[in-house]
Amino acid sequence: MSLHGDYDPQNIFAQIIRGQAPCYKLYEDEDVLAFLDVFPQSYGHTLVIPKRVAARNILDVDSDSLAKVMTVVQRLARVLVEELEPAGVQVAQFNGAPAGQTVFHLHMHIVPRYAGEKLELHASARAEASLLEQLQARLLRRINA
Repeated sequence: MSLHGDYDPQNIFAQIIRGQAPCYKLYEDEDVLAFLDVFPQSYGHTLVIPKRVAARNILDVDSDSLAKVMTVVQRLARVLVEELEPAGVQVAQFNGAPAGQTVFHLHMHIVPRYAGEKLELHASARAEASLLEQLQARLLRRINA
């Protein structure tokens, strides 16, 4: 897909927002949803998306909605660093297929990075559901504390 185009209301993130597809939810309010990536680049890889705007990428979103997303990104990045103790944390966002975007609903990646781990753009393996459930429970304890 190109950088510009029509928003597809059937994309996986839109389905998650509507409750038509499952996710390992870490945070939700009226405007923002955050959940674990099922194809994680590393342990704790989290996605943060706007709920109320049909934005394909950063060029389509209004400033207020973007600010709400970034507030949650910062909060969850702190939680991930405190709980998982990675060597670093990457925050990434891709715009258009040539830039690496695969789901055309604006989303931010929070990727804990661990020493010795290879830096990749996309993961190729789906995480085991039991591991995602355990991680979700662990992170929710800290988020809700």
